[in-house]
Amino acid sequence: MGGLAGWVALPRRALDEGALAGMAQPIAHRFARATELHAVAERGAREQAVLAATLHDAASGISIALDGAIDNAAELRALLARKGHALGGKESIEVLLRAYQHWDKDAVKQLRGAFAFALWDPRKERLLLARDRFGAKPLYLHERDGRLAFASEPKALLRLPGAAARVDEEALRECLLRGTVAGPRTLFEGIRKLAPASYLLWQLGSAREARYWTPPDAEPAPPACAIDEGEAIDAWLSALEEAVRLQAGEAAGLFLSGGLDSAVLAALMAKAQGSLRTYCLGFEGDKASELAAAAQAAKHLGATHHEIVAAPGELPALLERLVRQRDAPLGRPSDLAVHLLSTEAARSVPCALTGEGCDEILGGYRRYIMRSFIGSDRAPLRRQLYEDQTGAVPDELLERADRLGAAAGIELRSPYLDHRLAERISAGPDALRVRGLSTKWILRRVAERLLPPELRQRPKRGFRPPVAAWLRGGLRPALEAGLRGADSALRERCGAAAIDRLLDEHFSSKKDRSAPLWRLLNLETWHRICLRE
Repeated sequence: MGGLAGWVALPRRALDEGALAGMAQPIAHRFARATELHAVAERGAREQAVLAATLHDAASGISIALDGAIDNAAELRALLARKGHALGGKESIEVLLRAYQHWDKDAVKQLRGAFAFALWDPRKERLLLARDRFGAKPLYLHERDGRLAFASEPKALLRLPGAAARVDEEALRECLLRGTVAGPRTLFEGIRKLAPASYLLWQLGSAREARYWTPPDAEPAPPACAIDEGEAIDAWLSALEEAVRLQAGEAAGLFLSGGLDSAVLAALMAKAQGSLRTYCLGFEGDKASELAAAAQAAKHLGATHHEIVAAPGELPALLERLVRQRDAPLGRPSDLAVHLLSTEAARSVPCALTGEGCDEILGGYRRYIMRSFIGSDRAPLRRQLYEDQTGAVPDELLERADRLGAAAGIELRSPYLDHRLAERISAGPDALRVRGLSTKWILRRVAERLLPPELRQRPKRGFRPPVAAWLRGGLRPALEAGLRGADSALRERCGAAAIDRLLDEHFSSKKDRSAPLWRLLNLETWHRICLRE
């Protein structure tokens, strides 16, 4: 885990270097584990570059800030050594430096893992920004009149001199309709995201962006041919084991639900590590809690298991704190679970694995089944998977995992989103993922090898808070104050009568209006905290 903050500018748009401290302050939690930070400030005749770097190479003058880790650092270290590069320590960032010196900007194509980085090369007077393939690590940009500022979180960009928090009205409308804002846009006017699997080159006032990888499901299925399913399962399991080994290291924990995705990871981690810490969350009064199922899986695998039970009374204050940490509304109620699990896990492990992305890579949702039955030359199943892999995955799942994990001081990692794993499954026929009425077909076959029947035959649920009850109970005062108050930002935008109707129907239990009310409550909270305070 790390943080990015800095800017590059033409001389007429140069800033006082002291502004870097102001940018870094609101994201200081991201730098908590940095062994050393270098405030790099270079002001030349043609360009100014300022950044908080985690490495400064005296020989080349290159400075790098890295958020995340290079999973294949050992592999690249050996390759670069054979090519004549001298590498000293074992840090990912040194491997990144030498990879850049060898491959220039194409070094990003060699990297595996969750990362974002900023690299200043003074000899070329060039800034290179890059983001990992699925967008696990964030990178926000603000470009104006010959200056490009970058940061891991929008709140850092809002600390720039002259910056102001203003809402992007079109993005707000999208958020009202969908619950989230699709990248590269954000809710803040003038602040955008660098797209996943992309890099940006800035040189002498000119910025150029390029995509270096595309999720393989953008392409049609391979030609139909007979395959050995046993060999396909063996190969995919081997690739998953490698992804788990690289991401877990020796001291990772696991967010364990009662479902198949995390149970398979738990089995592989227990095998690789010999011991395992698992974490599960329940909600007070939730009759469909997964605590018992997760505890059974943990006991079978010999894990040290941690249970957290959330009470409705802590929700209003928690909601405000998380919206402030995310710089965005909580798109899904399960964001609360991510925060609570992260906070608990951070007490005992530096990182935790999650099952995020499994459904979007292996076709785990019921809607994917219908796509297999709709005939089309454009491979509708893969088209839906691709849309999710480039939409919900980076803009919802991974963004919340990064922001809420970083705020708790823990790195959250997603082995199912290892790009080599995704490439392997996409190279096979669709039937390895969705077959008849069965989703995640290959994962179910893997589970048969790793888990007993009682641990692999449960219906899919996940961490689902009882939001409808909360909005009638512990969250009702905050909901009414936010949406019926005189200073409500959304009441006029959305129509007072429409909002009152939603509230009355939900409070009287005539209809479950929890989905739109959750969205409205979060947007109202965001508007008050991130724009007014």
